[in-house]
Formats: sequence, C-alpha cells, structure tokens
Amino acid sequence: MSNYKNSLTIKHWSEDDRPREKLINKGKIALSDAELIAIIIGSGSREESAVELSKKILNTVHNNLNELARLAIEDLMKFKGVGEAKAISIITALELGRRRNLAEALENPKITGSRSVFDVMQPVLGELQHEEFWIIYLNNANKIKLKFQMSKGGITGTMVDSRLVFKRALEISATGIILCHNHPSGNLKPSSSDINLTKKLKKGGELLDINVLDHVIITEKDYFSFADSNMM
Repeated sequence: MSNYKNSLTIKHWSEDDRPREKLINKGKIALSDAELIAIIIGSGSREESAVELSKKILNTVHNNLNELARLAIEDLMKFKGVGEAKAISIITALELGRRRNLAEALENPKITGSRSVFDVMQPVLGELQHEEFWIIYLNNANKIKLKFQMSKGGITGTMVDSRLVFKRALEISATGIILCHNHPSGNLKPSSSDINLTKKLKKGGELLDINVLDHVIITEKDYFSFADSNMM
C-alpha cells in the first residue's frame, strides 16, 4: 500500500496528507521540514513524491537545515527530480530564514545571561568559516546599546585592540561590555590567548569603571561562557 501511495503524485493523496492543504488546515507548525521543502519544490519525480524526495535530501545532511543551507546548486541538482529552478528555490528559502534570524539578532534586547548572548550572536557568528571578534555594549539595565565587530581574522584567530574596545565604550557611555567571538572548528575550549585577552580587558575595564561581564565563545550549536565557568 505504501509503495502504491508513493507512486502517486501529491494531488492524489488524501487531503490530510498533502503539505499545502495540511498547512492551510492545521497551520505551518504542523508540517515537518520535509513537507515544507516539498511545498517549495512543488513536485518530485516519477519514482517518488516531492515529500519523499525532500526526505531523501534531508537524510543526506542528517536532517540538519544548517547543513542543507551550505549545499550549492550543483549539489542539490544531483538528486533526481531537482533541476536548477528547484535548487534555487530551496537555497532562496533557506537564505531568507537565515536573514530573518539575523534580523532578530540585530535587535537590541536585554541580556539576562550567557544563553541570551548566544541567542543574539549565534545567527551572526555560528556559521562563519573564519573568526570574528565582537563586543556587545550595554547600558545600566543590561540592554544592548551596540553590537560591534571589533576584528575579523582567519580560521584560527583574530586580533583585538583593547584601546579601541574601551574607546567605543566611552563614546556611547556604555557601562558594561560582553566579549564574544566564534570558533569555526566547533571546539568550545578557550585558547590561552582567549584567556589572556579576557584578563587584560577585565583589568582595563576596572580602571575605567566599565564592567566586563562575560566572554562567550560561539559555535554553530553551542557556546562557552567564561562567567558561567567562573573565569571572570
């Protein structure tokens, strides 16, 4: 029975099983990732439906949408039933999702702990293949006044000028700062240079009455907080 169902196009399925109708009747939250992608590509091949094709594509990236977003047009076109237009549609939809996350991250919420730092900065730093060092400048209420890219480096490191860190803090009357950078390798362990820089900036902040609250290392899926680890 399942083989027979898979041989039919989606329009022959029961209404509850059709992704578009399911979205209309039950809402977008009811759809799986594969069903959402199936709506984007519209149709599969003679051998499989759009949903089955979408499941196959997702399976090759371990059902990880971030990994799917890294595929090129040529990678997607290797799947039977995915031409250039469908590949472009998938990439476009995932890029819009990334930009939405980035737009939300660029808003200025209140920082309540290391998790909120990760939520703000992961869309900015999490998928980069090079290191970037950012400073989050805060007011008295720990609301973000500014997020600033202090430096941009290579795969294994970046340079930070402590004078520029505090110059910008004084210019905008920030009372606290949070250090933040990414590790493209996925390794959360702070390096000796990370530790030394944190100590240096912490000491500099004390002289200027600017509180260095935390240093958060970001990877694609996780983070390390100096404050949570009692390293501040």
